[in-house]
Amino acid sequence: MIDSASHPRPAKPAPTVASPAEGGRVRLQTLVLIRWMALAGQSLAIVVVHFGLGFDMAFVPAMLVVAVSVGLNTVLTIRYTPTTRLSDLQAALYLAYDMVQLAILLYLTGGIENPFSILMLVPITVSATVLSLRSTALLGGLALACLSVVTIVHLPLPWHAGGLILPDLYMLGIWTALGLGVAFISAYTWRVAAEARRMSDALAETQMALAREQQLSSLGGLAAAAAHELGTPLSTIALVAREIRRDTADDAPLAEDMDLLLRETDRCRDILAELSRDPRRDDDQPFAELALPALIDSIVAAHRTPTRRIDIQEHIDPGATMPVVRAGPEIRHGLGNLIDNAADFAAGRIDIAVAATKGQVTVTVTDDGPGFAHTVLGDLGEPYISTRRDGGGMGLGLFIAKTLLERTGAQVRFRNAAAAGAEVEIRWPRDILDASSSTP
Repeated sequence: MIDSASHPRPAKPAPTVASPAEGGRVRLQTLVLIRWMALAGQSLAIVVVHFGLGFDMAFVPAMLVVAVSVGLNTVLTIRYTPTTRLSDLQAALYLAYDMVQLAILLYLTGGIENPFSILMLVPITVSATVLSLRSTALLGGLALACLSVVTIVHLPLPWHAGGLILPDLYMLGIWTALGLGVAFISAYTWRVAAEARRMSDALAETQMALAREQQLSSLGGLAAAAAHELGTPLSTIALVAREIRRDTADDAPLAEDMDLLLRETDRCRDILAELSRDPRRDDDQPFAELALPALIDSIVAAHRTPTRRIDIQEHIDPGATMPVVRAGPEIRHGLGNLIDNAADFAAGRIDIAVAATKGQVTVTVTDDGPGFAHTVLGDLGEPYISTRRDGGGMGLGLFIAKTLLERTGAQVRFRNAAAAGAEVEIRWPRDILDASSSTP
């Protein structure tokens, strides 16, 4: 059940890297760049303290810790592409490594007596900006654990002969300040970033909806123009076909073909009349509101034609209370397009299941055809998507159906059936569908 197009979209290549997760918010290159900056600062600080200030410190072990991170960063830069995105867990593990590396350097250089211990807040800030609350909380716990360890166990702070000894109470104050900093910065930054993410996601969804509406509006204008332009030649075809049929004997070989041609001509005329009709007149129709099964039955009836030898079966949940809905053009054309696509690819049967609960209403259209091609399954519902080889049609049927049904508050999902064939699920929240019958 695939809508057709003259220019099929090529299949998307499989991901070349196994590590990125779909929808990751942070690029690996961003974290690698931040780590290069941190490593440069760490190296400079170690060299200045040891050689510039002449302080005695564990110079070789500290530089070895930095060298390990340099090697890891080099491997990541070579192995993965700049566009690689990390999942929430992968980014959290990346930042956790940075915390542990910094904790080891603090252990070698005086623990939290080292003024650079404040840098333990950097990974927390990054996590709160781009990762989930759970990951940020776990990293915050790791930061407190690392700070606690290097407070108790650490090598002396590099200093002049005799060293620098700070009172235990002062050390407790430093630990408390760093701990409060971890908690406050992570909570505050995550809250602000979450609000920004919600606004960004809402804007993206609005832009996508607006783009789809603009596409549908353009198609509506083209449909109206096509209906106007095709009216005259269709009338001529119908007139000539009737004259030929009148001159053809009922038992002639062409009689059956001429009858089929006349039926299809009448069907084209009905379609053009539907395209030219003002949708605002729907409320004036005697059956503007119908029970959902009755509405679906009326839609299915238009597709039970002699030219299509397809068995269309309706399965209504007998124990469910079905909603009464407005028989607007969105539901009629949306479901009609889905059934029409199913009929084009079904081997001989289409099943339409209708179920309703207190919370939602579901309509499922399943055919026994070859099913959706996996190369386009993720793109179905976008314009000009097809795998049909004959190049017929425009590849707009599923796009129009999905957009019209989403206007009514539905969610449309395309998938392959468990046994065989394609399956489309349309799901409405019950309150939205019930409200549509009482909202003018």
